[in-house]
Amino acid sequence: MAVPARLETVATLGNGIMGHGIAQIFAVAGYQVILIGRNPAKLATALENIKASLAQFQAHGLVTATEAARALERIRVSTVLEDAAEAQLVIEAVTEDLALKHEIFERLEKICPPPAILASSSGQPASNLIAKMRQPAQVVAAHFWYPPQLIPLVELCAGPETAPDIVPWLVQLLRQVGKEPVVINRELPGFIGNRLQFALLREAWALWASGAASAEAIDAVVRNSFGRRLAITGPIESADVGGLDTFFAFASFLLPELDVETQPPSAIKNLVAQGERGLASGRGVYHWTQRDGAALLDARREELFRHLKRDVKEKTRDDYK
Repeated sequence: MAVPARLETVATLGNGIMGHGIAQIFAVAGYQVILIGRNPAKLATALENIKASLAQFQAHGLVTATEAARALERIRVSTVLEDAAEAQLVIEAVTEDLALKHEIFERLEKICPPPAILASSSGQPASNLIAKMRQPAQVVAAHFWYPPQLIPLVELCAGPETAPDIVPWLVQLLRQVGKEPVVINRELPGFIGNRLQFALLREAWALWASGAASAEAIDAVVRNSFGRRLAITGPIESADVGGLDTFFAFASFLLPELDVETQPPSAIKNLVAQGERGLASGRGVYHWTQRDGAALLDARREELFRHLKRDVKEKTRDDYK
């Protein structure tokens, strides 16, 4: 299967927290974008979210007022899936309903024949999405991270039937639009990022549930120690830098002591069963009625902008070498 000779239009399916951010990425990069959803009111909200996000990018000096306005002009909304026929790249970002995804990819196969590329941003392996397709070579996983306009990583993973030229084509495209694509060599649940994230969360939850330390103490340990290094050196780099022999010896002692449960702790299960969803409901492990969740999210967003500005500065410097 040949890849698109020229990319002019990107369709994003889904207008939630991922879909509008992905639409913004490609619109800022100069591509026409069709944002497709089922609810006109939610599509209007998605456009407002993009407008607000672009204003934040402008405030941080990452786009000009003219660039923001032009990006908005490149985005149009639709409630008709068939409008994806105009796109050479379609990115699915709908809710995590596998039956719905099967239906969407079955329809997209007819609407967007090759060389159009059908990507899923959801974290589902490509092979999970093609149950109703006849020729699934155009399907690939392209897992963006939330918020996609601020987090550079995109995990790319071909399925067993994905055409071999698709992943290299996407690597080049994603680098052009300012992302950091990482190629995963074989399908595995959770890809790389979520496996690492949940390995840490399993241990953190287990420590809290066992009474070893408070949630505040556990989070403070991460924030004020290796969390600060992780933006510069990943875990394997850190072990090499720190001394592989030292890390091997400590791992040999510590790994048998780490949590290996295959289900979340009962304390977490009980909170969920009581309808406690964390910040959204006012209670999770933390009592969010007693904390300023909005301020915490603002602080996190500002830190992500700080990293993004550093990335842009480094790329600009590299371009002039």
